[in-house]
Amino acid sequence: MVYLLLFILFFCSCIGYAQDSAYTSPVKIPLFLSGSFAELRSNHFHSGMDIKTGGVTGLPVYAVADGHISRIVVSPTGFGLALYVDHPQGTTSVYGHLDNFREDIGRYIKSLQYNRKSFSLDVPIPDDLFPLKKGELIAKSGNSGSSGGPHLHFELRDTQTEEPVNPLHYSFPVVDKTPPRLYSVMIVPLHEYAHVNYQPEKIALPVVENNGKYVLKNDSLIPVYGMTGFAISTNDFFDGSNNRCGVYSIRMFWDGELYYSFRMDRFSFDESRYINSHIDFEEYMQSQSRFHKAWIDPGNRLGIYDYVRNNGIVRVTDGNIHHVRFVIADLAGNTSTLDFQVVSKVSQVERKIKPYNKLLKYNAPGSFIAENIRIDFPENCFYSDVPFVWRFLPSSEKFLSDVHVVHKNTVPLHHSARLSIQTANVEKRLHDKVLLVRVDTLTGKITGMGGSYANGWVTGQIRSFGNYSVAVDSIPPRILPLSIKDKSALTESSRIRFQIADDLSGIKDFTGIIDGEWALFEYDAKTGVLVHYFDSERFTFGKRHSLHVTITDNQGNASLYEASFWK
Repeated sequence: MVYLLLFILFFCSCIGYAQDSAYTSPVKIPLFLSGSFAELRSNHFHSGMDIKTGGVTGLPVYAVADGHISRIVVSPTGFGLALYVDHPQGTTSVYGHLDNFREDIGRYIKSLQYNRKSFSLDVPIPDDLFPLKKGELIAKSGNSGSSGGPHLHFELRDTQTEEPVNPLHYSFPVVDKTPPRLYSVMIVPLHEYAHVNYQPEKIALPVVENNGKYVLKNDSLIPVYGMTGFAISTNDFFDGSNNRCGVYSIRMFWDGELYYSFRMDRFSFDESRYINSHIDFEEYMQSQSRFHKAWIDPGNRLGIYDYVRNNGIVRVTDGNIHHVRFVIADLAGNTSTLDFQVVSKVSQVERKIKPYNKLLKYNAPGSFIAENIRIDFPENCFYSDVPFVWRFLPSSEKFLSDVHVVHKNTVPLHHSARLSIQTANVEKRLHDKVLLVRVDTLTGKITGMGGSYANGWVTGQIRSFGNYSVAVDSIPPRILPLSIKDKSALTESSRIRFQIADDLSGIKDFTGIIDGEWALFEYDAKTGVLVHYFDSERFTFGKRHSLHVTITDNQGNASLYEASFWK
């Protein structure tokens, strides 16, 4: 019944849609989006659009154009089950979080998994193996990998560069008559002598709307002085969906002249982490609100900016009133504007002197060395210079070192830094069990960060600032059978399932052996469920079987589950 209703809605929504377009829809339901291209995500821009599937899995997925399958990925995280299709137009379409592949594609992948004795695969596919016609069935939609719920992740990429491109530039039937929405504007002093509202700290001001035109909620004239930056909190929306999506374009005007502009037409995966410079990362870490900055840090190398004057930084020192306008647009032509004024006024401002241990340059390698700790930073690790601070907290029984407070988690790292912490005496038998851990001093939660032990030091790579220490992981993972009782009786007819988990270093590997032969177990990392489906081609029914399941964590601790069952 659900499929029938979706099918009818699809045809109703497609009246007037150009059937001779180079691309067709990947699903035969209305394209309601829960996520858009270049939407702001954690440490990356979203590389495609998320298509709603009515809260269910198993909807047919179709090739959007002629072509051939060029790559297949199976992973417990990321896109989960994913197909990549190359097209003669010079694009590659990507279909992620699938539930299963078309039968012949599924047989091919399953054969590879057994040959390689691995659930996870990332394989190139010969051009002539799976040729496709536009609209040909290729898979069923799902919720695999790191998906937060049933949907289809769909992308278009430039085949040659592998850069994702905005699919809304093409003729996919996404209805969008809804303009972007604005929530607040932030004004930020960017120099030691700059101030906003007679204070040296940034301020966020809520806005109100009337027919797509926004103004400050209190419609006040804001006093500012010195080198100043502006940032905007905004989202786009699509018809038929309440999900907040990413905006396509932001332009900022200063006294009627364009000062800053970007468009989200395409980006490189190598650039995606620059999102942490594009947004006010400090504000995001403190309030979970993402503001698009209308200025560019010196270490930001994103290619999305089509015009920026003076790096987007405005010098406000002339004593005059100035007009600021933001124009937010989507690809369907809907726009929203924000207009407000600031006045240049200087004042004596009390400033707090913030001591630091060392100034780290954004465009040069650097290091910090203190008692029991060393950190090495590669070139271009930061987006601007960092006045680095460090201190330590006394150790507790949980740890083999002090807890090192490594700067502030409100400052992002673009590349990994090499962290070494000296430990207390570690027994030789535990040398391969010690690792770096990140410590949440508020909740007490510790997270394994890996690393290796040598000569009294534990060294590993970190990708963010925070509190770090050294701990021991000598506890093997847990294995909980979900469909075997008393290690002998099956409680499910078509599969064997386990719940697996590890408290610190994380699951590294898993192996299932049935009757002495490797057996395919599928793993969903977000749920921690490991499952084997009985396969009549590889499984003999009507007898007693032996089962061995081994789970290994990242510190080499292993758990073994054994059973004997009749099937």
